[in-house]
Amino acid sequence: MIGKLLKLIRINKGLKQSDLASKLNIAQTTLSGYETNYSNPRFETIEKLAENCGYEIVFRNKKDHSELTTNSIKRLDV
Repeated sequence: MIGKLLKLIRINKGLKQSDLASKLNIAQTTLSGYETNYSNPRFETIEKLAENCGYEIVFRNKKDHSELTTNSIKRLDV
């Protein structure tokens, strides 16, 4: 599931795997492995990928609809 999402994010940004992999400081084959679900990226890698493609990770509470973003969590963790 995460692989399809990562690929969609990259394609929507108009980036080739090699371009995004370079920005993430990982091998193109590693990114390919993530996109095909051959391997799973660490959360930090997903966060960096989203940020490089103009996306923000949001955690939404289903019950009260409150939201936390990775940026707000970092600020709360200090």
